[in-house]
Amino acid sequence: MELSVFSDEHFMREALKEAQKAFDQDEVPVGAVIVSNNRIIARSHNLTETLNDVTAHAEMQAITAAANFLGGKYLEDCKLYVTLEPCVMCAGALFWSKISHVIYGASDEKRGCHSSGKNLFHPKTEVKRGVLAEECATLIKDFFKKKR
Repeated sequence: MELSVFSDEHFMREALKEAQKAFDQDEVPVGAVIVSNNRIIARSHNLTETLNDVTAHAEMQAITAAANFLGGKYLEDCKLYVTLEPCVMCAGALFWSKISHVIYGASDEKRGCHSSGKNLFHPKTEVKRGVLAEECATLIKDFFKKKR
């Protein structure tokens, strides 16, 4: 069993820092980090408005950055920490990346990949839900309150 120097909460706080960057840029505040060997190899946040690209979700940006860092398309020994439950599109990309772990904060009842009732992640991917869920959800709720 791999001994982690840092906790899931530590890395989720790093993802929350990314989500705050999105919030500050008037993007839906979702942040992500990808970790390999207890080291962050990719950081990202939503950029859909900035890039005028519906696929520019935090997870998609992180997958690309991590693959570039590693020099290959598979993230088999990596962990994704993301502040919001991935959508179906992101779950599909994570499936193809063969990422070993997905750890997310807040659930997304309307658009989250689990709302389909099916597990859309790779069979070997371990999923952990609810890490710092309240803090992750609060940032999103605050963003949409500001929009109204």
